[in-house]
Amino acid sequence: MNLTDTSSPADRARHLRDALPPGGLFADQHWRISPAPFALGPELAKELDSLGRVLLQFYRAVNLLYRRSVEGRQPEWIARWLDQGKPAWLVELQRHPALKNELPRVIRPDILLTEGGFSITELDSVPGGIGLTAWLNQTYDSVLRAACSVSSPDAQHAARNTQHAIGGADGMLKGFASLFGDAQQVHIVVSEESGSYRPEMEWLAGQVSGSRFQVQSSEFSHPAPGDAVYRFFELFDVANVPGARRLFELAMEQQIRLTPPPRPVFEEKLIFALLWNRNLRGFWRQELGEGFLHRLQKAVPYTWVVDPTPLPPHAAIPELNLTDWRQLMALSQRERELILKVSGYSEEAWGARGVYYGSDLSTAEWSVAVEKALREFERTPYVLQRYHKPRLVESHWFDFERNQLVLMLGRVRLCPYYFVGGEGDAARANLGGVLATICPADKKIIHGMKDAILAPCAA
Repeated sequence: MNLTDTSSPADRARHLRDALPPGGLFADQHWRISPAPFALGPELAKELDSLGRVLLQFYRAVNLLYRRSVEGRQPEWIARWLDQGKPAWLVELQRHPALKNELPRVIRPDILLTEGGFSITELDSVPGGIGLTAWLNQTYDSVLRAACSVSSPDAQHAARNTQHAIGGADGMLKGFASLFGDAQQVHIVVSEESGSYRPEMEWLAGQVSGSRFQVQSSEFSHPAPGDAVYRFFELFDVANVPGARRLFELAMEQQIRLTPPPRPVFEEKLIFALLWNRNLRGFWRQELGEGFLHRLQKAVPYTWVVDPTPLPPHAAIPELNLTDWRQLMALSQRERELILKVSGYSEEAWGARGVYYGSDLSTAEWSVAVEKALREFERTPYVLQRYHKPRLVESHWFDFERNQLVLMLGRVRLCPYYFVGGEGDAARANLGGVLATICPADKKIIHGMKDAILAPCAA
């Protein structure tokens, strides 16, 4: 199809489908195609644009809190929780002087749109979807610009009134490239565990002029001095990434620039529980300021660490008014508007695995999940989080078999991608684009699936 034949929603959807790279963007993954970006509205778009600054400051504060706990200037249980279940060498690595101040250079929150606004359920410092969102922004932009140039006045009017993707055609590409400074070569190391994302990273690398970016296998371990490495594997998976330990050594020796840094503290969901811990309220006020703290606590659901340590007889778990975590099992289904999930450093800590929605499980199933969380605390802590139900939105996707546009009621997860450029206090988090995942209304846990719509977001 010629790019100018995009005046109708059907034409745009077909062009988007036909524009997919030959190897796809995800291994064996497909999604429903919308002919237009997902519209956020100006207020939400403005809030997301400024949210990166808040989240970067939160990461700085988390890092400071961890360091002070290690040094004895904050309670010891903070570092103990964050280090729990990790091998000694990895704990030592993340405390190394060359790495102890390193923060993730990509910040991606998972955000659910709710009746009361939005809910940030977690932060991902090793996120998939960078290449996909870059491709969506680029391709939707080209389609909508082409539609604006067609001869039909009605089509031009419709296309102009369809907002272009946040970040524009190249915001994601520029943002990702900005992470690596003036490094001559950038090596994207993809593990077997993350292999389904390899196609999107190969597409992303191919968009950079020349051969500066290259996707490497998990065996890669010999970058040249001054090169940069993007770690596209979780730290729990290091044993299956033969080249990882050597890359970490080179980063400690400051021979290469490695991001995300090998610091498991930033792969733990329990950092949100620390945000809500009343013992730390003074610290958060000091390091975040009242404004940022208010924004985070307004958006982040109340979160607890499921620590089986017995409480004194007169004590209760805040907000829940339970005196023992096993009392969770006796809650009624209505009282179980709660999410139980693995905090991190586990093969179950990503891709909607290790996530249990209390209200959607039988009492027996919920009890098994709670028992598992308590039993595995020493090895893999779990967190409990209030569940704020996503609101329903109307979206359209094109059914190619029936050759028609289909209205779908769904629930939305937004994934903004913030790319951190600059060093130290001068670093800034810039929004490159926002991916919307719209799942059918009957799905309780929102993630990429074949019956979901994936689209870039527009203001």
